[in-house]
Amino acid sequence: MNDELDQPSRWYATNLVGVPAPLLASTAFNAHPAPLHIAGVCESHPGLFSLLESSHDLVEAHDMFVHYLSIAFGLRKPEAHELSSLGRAEQRRWRSSWRKLLQGWGMDANGPAGAVLKGWVESRFGLVPSFHKAPLARFPSPAWVAYLQEKAASRYNNNNIHQQLDLLFEFCQWALRRYTPLPTTTPQHLRLWRGSNRCEEQILAGTLQSRHCTVRLNNIVSFSLSPEEASCFGDWVFEVQVPICKVLVFPNLLPGQVLQGEQEVIALGGDYEVMARYE
Repeated sequence: MNDELDQPSRWYATNLVGVPAPLLASTAFNAHPAPLHIAGVCESHPGLFSLLESSHDLVEAHDMFVHYLSIAFGLRKPEAHELSSLGRAEQRRWRSSWRKLLQGWGMDANGPAGAVLKGWVESRFGLVPSFHKAPLARFPSPAWVAYLQEKAASRYNNNNIHQQLDLLFEFCQWALRRYTPLPTTTPQHLRLWRGSNRCEEQILAGTLQSRHCTVRLNNIVSFSLSPEEASCFGDWVFEVQVPICKVLVFPNLLPGQVLQGEQEVIALGGDYEVMARYE
């Protein structure tokens, strides 16, 4: 029993979405997904979601979203005349924001921003990460210590960043339901691709040679909208049917430069059935 407790690959945590984490991570859920909502988020911000319903298109909606979060979390940069009333420490203060976090993820998914995002997924969805700079295998280990330190560091993990991400997830889900901005293979799935070079350690069933296999992806991962884009990130390209309810960010959801890759979709991981091909 103690040996099982030392194996993070068998770990799950409680969550705030009402679906047991082992089920949420499974291929069965991916095949038959159900809507996901983080408990209390929409109820705590009724003004935002009421305002969004009055939007005429996605551009207007994301402007509303950005403006609301800038007020709710103090993300607006002070004007020059306002800085004089702030103390020197307050002027230098790093205010974490959803935008800075996503930009950090885009630069390096295994950096401090990536650790905070993975920690948020643990907290809200109960999915434990499997990789951060190195495989998060037996616990404790240097890899686990490094991950825990980075996800708790104040550079990104301040200013209620988890609550900001909660709103981002709910806004994304609202936008996908309201405007259907991406082509879907079924009413509940997106056809996406992921490039990888670390394939063998991810395989749970099947083989790369047979082209059809089941892989375990990290608790939050990036996908691409095309196989050509995905092939830039690895020699093997996985074709994946990703439940819409697992998507956190998709192209054109947010204004301005947010992610490095224009065709990047960020979604929850877990166990996925994939079609693999070598590029």
